[in-house]
Amino acid sequence: MAQPIPLEAGTQDARAALRQRLEEAPVEYAEALLDSYELLQQMHEQGVFELLRGALGAKDKMVEAVADAASSGEAVRAMRNGIILARMLGAIQPEVLHSMANAVGETLRGCDKEIEEPPGLLALLSRFRRKELRRSLALLSRFLEKLGERMPAR
Repeated sequence: MAQPIPLEAGTQDARAALRQRLEEAPVEYAEALLDSYELLQQMHEQGVFELLRGALGAKDKMVEAVADAASSGEAVRAMRNGIILARMLGAIQPEVLHSMANAVGETLRGCDKEIEEPPGLLALLSRFRRKELRRSLALLSRFLEKLGERMPAR
């Protein structure tokens, strides 16, 4: 009659196996391993692991708080406004936006100087002879017109 084969499970020490694998690792990995150990030690000293453990322990509360904040009316409006602003910026040609940024910079650069006396009516009217001013006023006028067309009547 057949005899059962005895099963002998090896009792290997897991740490010894890991230590052996580490010793057999190529020397080229030694610097990376040492850097990893140093990084882990710094993270331990700075309390990163404690913070992560706390975050993992409170994950349900954190998810709930984030979901509550994201579902608030202000958050929904902020997300919608962000999308609209991204579309608006995407519609502007980069050259135009660059020109606007330069104009704003040049205009505001003189704000830290002493306040000058505001120009008189004749000085303001004389500025209207410049085509650059008239061009920007026409652009501003078109913008205000389009804004007025799209604003809901109240």
